[in-house]
Amino acid sequence: MRKIIIVTGAANGIGARTCKALALAGHAVYVAMRETGSRNAHRLQEVEEFTRQHDVEMRAIELDVSSEDSADSAIEAIISEHGRLDVVVHNAAQIVYGPTEAFTAEQLAELYDVNILSTQRVNRAALPQLRKQGQGLLIWISSSSARGSSVPFLGAYASSKAALDALALGYAAELARWGIETTIIVPRALGRSHYIRSGRPRDTARAEEYADGPTADVSEIALEGLADLSPQDSDPQEVANSILKVVETPFGRRPLRLHFDPDDDGAAIVDGVADRIRAELLRRIGLADLLKPAVIK
Repeated sequence: MRKIIIVTGAANGIGARTCKALALAGHAVYVAMRETGSRNAHRLQEVEEFTRQHDVEMRAIELDVSSEDSADSAIEAIISEHGRLDVVVHNAAQIVYGPTEAFTAEQLAELYDVNILSTQRVNRAALPQLRKQGQGLLIWISSSSARGSSVPFLGAYASSKAALDALALGYAAELARWGIETTIIVPRALGRSHYIRSGRPRDTARAEEYADGPTADVSEIALEGLADLSPQDSDPQEVANSILKVVETPFGRRPLRLHFDPDDDGAAIVDGVADRIRAELLRRIGLADLLKPAVIK
């Protein structure tokens, strides 16, 4: 069945590949990105060219996830055109790497704004319609760093993904009786090149203290270790295919969590235990029905 879908942070990477996979499968897909009239104008052209070439329903839509007005406007436009919205893919994210102490408080606030608060803005815009429909799907792109063993210099990024994971689980239970499903996608660790190209601490002087002191070798050892866990950079297309599979899974049978090509970092094990304990707790307190989405008649 054709679904109306929006994917945030879809200018490139996993987001862009996901949009293409969904569109090719016959869904109507909105490629959400910011600055479509300037910095990402070429991405807008790429979307239009792909749409013409493959004759699919895919279009770029202006959405700055740091703006409530922008999120409201984008979601309103989609619902106005189609009368519904079926799937929201929370993909927008920023990656940072470096000594946690060297990130300023303001920099962490900006990171959390993109990686966490953005999902709240989009949810508040979209969920009234999904609840009205009595059916919908939220897909959250998490990271193995949210639950895996803590890797030095990834504290800032991992903390944002851990918060995202907790928020997603809270929504999962609260939305179940509204007929809205939740799936958390956990890709394997990003390849070494992603961390090298990622954001860095603004307090460079503080970062240099870590580079010159007893932790001088930590960054290289950490990056080499991560490379061993993920010898090759993750293929965005494979993650996109997993998201497509979740979207096309029948209602009520979608997994709460899907580890994609898990690393040997313990994340899949910790998640398995944590999710089982969560389910047991909901049963113990008399809310077992929240473990499955309700069928709204």
